[in-house]
Amino acid sequence: MAQRKEPAPKELQGITVTEHLDAQIPLDLEFTNTQGKRVTLGQLFDGTRPVILTMNYSDCPQLCIVQLNSLVKSLEKMPWDLGKEYQVVTVSIDPVETYDRARLTRQKYLKMYGRPGGGQGWHFLVGKEANIKRLAETVGFGYRWLPESKQYVHAAVLMVCMPEGRVSRYLYGVAYDPQTLRLSMTEAAEGRVGTTLDQILLFCFHYDASSGRYGPAALNLMRAGGALTVVLLGTMMSVYWVRERRKAKRANREETS
Repeated sequence: MAQRKEPAPKELQGITVTEHLDAQIPLDLEFTNTQGKRVTLGQLFDGTRPVILTMNYSDCPQLCIVQLNSLVKSLEKMPWDLGKEYQVVTVSIDPVETYDRARLTRQKYLKMYGRPGGGQGWHFLVGKEANIKRLAETVGFGYRWLPESKQYVHAAVLMVCMPEGRVSRYLYGVAYDPQTLRLSMTEAAEGRVGTTLDQILLFCFHYDASSGRYGPAALNLMRAGGALTVVLLGTMMSVYWVRERRKAKRANREETS
């Protein structure tokens, strides 16, 4: 029997994510932060730390809550500190959302995150519809307002961005693997953040688009294993040579005495 494919509901048609990898986010776009101050995206992308970009809105009845709750839980499991090694920028897709409303949402998630210094790294922004649309179009984020239900339909996705504002990776869904987040940001930062172990993991793992996670890279694992074998053999031989030299020296001293 032929496989049956149900069409997407009319409300969800066209609500997709078109990946624009390496696209430069317009850093001149202006928004309002939770203190009521106007800021440009260029002030938040500091050229040093990678940025997780999310597009949500505070009055979302369900999806945004689930997505951001999951994000916080994943960030809690990471050894990196928000505001130190990376930043999060959440832009409201609702042009009528006020910065006071965004401030309450920010307070909620910073309280959930719980670590000191997080307030310096998670920025909630509201803005004009034209600027929201331009940012969404740049990153390929689809969304639409439904008048009958008075809510936005949109995709659940995170954009991991390079420190200078170029899009590096899209992570989909409402559950985010902490290691995938960490490796995505290590990759986005081109080695400017993370430990030596992060760099080794990034070498031994690659991003699997079908699963949305980083998995073992067989060839690189073989290379790493070969390099480790060489190092271990070299260490063993060095120890052996040192011992033999010491034995020879002791033997010479005994003969001369």
